[in-house]
Amino acid sequence: MTSSLIRGRPRRAKAHIRVRVVHAVLGVVVGAGWLVLPVMTAGPQDPVPVAPTGTVASAAAPQQDETSTTDLVLPLIAVAAAVGLAGYGYLRRTRRARTRTTPGIVSPAPPAPTQADSERQARAALILADDCVRTSREELPFVQAYFAETETEPFVHALRAAETELAAACAIWRRYEQRVPQDAAARRQALVGVVGRCAEAGRRLDAEAPALDRLRELEGPGLAGALEVAEGRFRELTGRTLTAEDTLTAVHDRCTPAAVAPVTGYLEQAKDRLVFATMRLNEARQSADAGDGARAAAQLRAAEGAVAQADMLVTGVERLAAELREAAELVPAVLTGAEAEIAAVRKGGVPVPLTSGELHARLAHADAVLAAVRRELTAGPYDPLDALRRIARAVERLETGHAGAPSAAALLVARSCVAGAEDFVTVHRGAVGPEARVRLAEAVRELGAGHAGPADFLAREARDLAERNVRAHGNPHTSADGDAPGLAAAVLGGVLLAEDPDAGPPASYGGPQSRARRRFSAPA
Repeated sequence: MTSSLIRGRPRRAKAHIRVRVVHAVLGVVVGAGWLVLPVMTAGPQDPVPVAPTGTVASAAAPQQDETSTTDLVLPLIAVAAAVGLAGYGYLRRTRRARTRTTPGIVSPAPPAPTQADSERQARAALILADDCVRTSREELPFVQAYFAETETEPFVHALRAAETELAAACAIWRRYEQRVPQDAAARRQALVGVVGRCAEAGRRLDAEAPALDRLRELEGPGLAGALEVAEGRFRELTGRTLTAEDTLTAVHDRCTPAAVAPVTGYLEQAKDRLVFATMRLNEARQSADAGDGARAAAQLRAAEGAVAQADMLVTGVERLAAELREAAELVPAVLTGAEAEIAAVRKGGVPVPLTSGELHARLAHADAVLAAVRRELTAGPYDPLDALRRIARAVERLETGHAGAPSAAALLVARSCVAGAEDFVTVHRGAVGPEARVRLAEAVRELGAGHAGPADFLAREARDLAERNVRAHGNPHTSADGDAPGLAAAVLGGVLLAEDPDAGPPASYGGPQSRARRRFSAPA
């Protein structure tokens, strides 16, 4: 088997070996040439005048000594030059070997990342992938409102694929948090899986971003139509915001403050984003009139993001009001169904996997819960969703396995809680960490499987974690003198990416490589 060191040797190393061999051979050839040069140049001497015998004999010895010395000097010089070249080459090779940075040859390999480094990388990957998915989800409706379904289908498909990859990454991270697996090597591999899944989610969105830009043509003829769509949604949303205020006032009259706590402040946040959208739409029009298509497209994307989040906030208020009405209508029927379930257990008509003591304690608890809910119904304003939650949990603890009115109530409560957590994380994603996002993803998965209890619990936990993140985050882009209304809300909501001191570019459909492609240029 070939060793890893040999496999890692670059081809340049073989070239260096060949060069060294050539240098050595060249030195030997040059030295040999100088040594044989006197022999090759020996030949018949020119005729000389006849001299006396004594004179010739006396002069021959000095001439031969001079010739012999001359013949040896040049070869010695050549040999010395060859030795010098070889020494110089050896010094260069030694110096190069000491400073070489090629991995696998001389320099040591970089240190492997620690477990903490890998966890930080996985956390950052989860946040980035989740942001890209949510941003793409916000822009897509503006595209679908102007183009045919067949034209937007590739972008919808890419978004669904990215959501699937992100959900898988969240599931791996959730198991990692629960110490599954426990083997150190397997845990490192799990973190690699999280990063890889998140990268694939971003790649799917990055791959479709250029095609989306070609379809929309926001820097050219497509800008006018896109502005009309955004302005139409803006006008409709302005009217809905006023109606939602009246709706929320009516909910306050018949429910406790705890019942409306999930949407407290939502309409104020929606108004902030609408103010921000107004400014950006106006600037987009002005840039378009000035012929600056790139700036107009960036301003439009910022306005679209703000309008999308304002829509989500207003919709959250409307949805909660509807869910509270539905829950209030359902409470009497659920109470009746729960009492029937408890009576059946007492009579022994429903087998339960509990000991006598456990069953007695849980029946007493269920009786107390139902009695408390009945008192609340007659005492004044109450929280219908919380009443359903308590009834459903009390009956669920009896472990009868029956699906009746309490189970339907539990699903209504879980859907409401998951949707509320989704809204909160989306419109505050500039501050929300990975823990809240992962628990929310698991809540969505549990709800899809029909597990209302776990979905409700995880969604409430995700909301609590997200609110804690927002309180601890703050916002460096809040304007002290009020010259940038809505800017802080846009940064907190991830409408602007906060990559620059001026709050950065608007987020667009795409992955990590393309979501910041539309940047604000200086006004023409």
